[in-house]
Amino acid sequence: MKITRQKHAKKHLGFFRNNFGVREPYQILLDGTFCQAALRGRIQLREQLPRYLMGETQLCTTRCVLKELETLGKDLYGAKLIAQKCQVRNCPHFKNAVSGSDCLLSMVEEGNPHHYFVASQDQNLSMKVKKKPGVPLMFIIQNTIVLDKPSPKTIAFVKAVESGQLVSVYEKQSIKQLKEEQGLVKNPEQRRKKRKKISGPNPLSCLKKKKKAQDTKPSASEKKRKRKRIRNRSTSKVLSEKQNAEG
Repeated sequence: MKITRQKHAKKHLGFFRNNFGVREPYQILLDGTFCQAALRGRIQLREQLPRYLMGETQLCTTRCVLKELETLGKDLYGAKLIAQKCQVRNCPHFKNAVSGSDCLLSMVEEGNPHHYFVASQDQNLSMKVKKKPGVPLMFIIQNTIVLDKPSPKTIAFVKAVESGQLVSVYEKQSIKQLKEEQGLVKNPEQRRKKRKKISGPNPLSCLKKKKKAQDTKPSASEKKRKRKRIRNRSTSKVLSEKQNAEG
C-alpha cells in the first residue's frame, strides 16, 4: 500500500513539475485543520512529508492562519504549536486578517507563481483550490498523507496549453527570462534605475552680488581736511588784498 501511494505521488509530482514548474524545495501551505489532523494521527510532518514526496520540503503558513488558531482557544492549542514552527509567508492581509481558508486561497491566485502546495482538511477550501489550475492539493486520510491527483480544471488547462489556446504562467516566465538573456527586453531592475538628470547651475547662484551702498556721509577726517582748505583759501585772499593795497 505504501509503495503504490508513493508511486501515485511521484506520478502527480511529475505532472505538476512538467506543466507548471513545481520544483524542490516543495513549499507546502498548512492551515489549522491539517495541523490538527496531523496531531491526532501522530504524524511527524517534518519527517514524513519529505519521505512521501521524495524531495526537500518547506512547511509554511500565514499570519491569518496563526491568528485564527489563537482565537479558537485551547482546543486547537496543539495545532497552533505545529503551525508556529512553520515558516510564515507574507500574505496581503497585514492590517486586516481574514479566515485561514480565504488567506490560503489568496496565496495561490494569478496562476500560483510561487508553486505552493495547499494542505487542508477543509472541504470547502479544497473545492475552491481544485478550480484553480496548477495548485497541488494535500490532505490526511486514515492517518496517512495524500497528494491529490490533478483536478479536472488543471487537466483541461494543460490540454488547452498543449493545443496552443493558452499559455501557462510557467511558460510566460520562461519566455520572459529568455528575452532578458538575449537582450530583447530590459531587465525590470534596470528600468527602476532612473538616469540622473544633468542639472545646470542654480540660477540664483549666477546672479551678481549687489555691492554694498557706500556711505555718502563724509567721515570726520574728510571734514577736517575741508576746513583746513577753506582756512588756507581765506588767508591767501587776505595776503593778496594786503599786497594790492601796499602797491
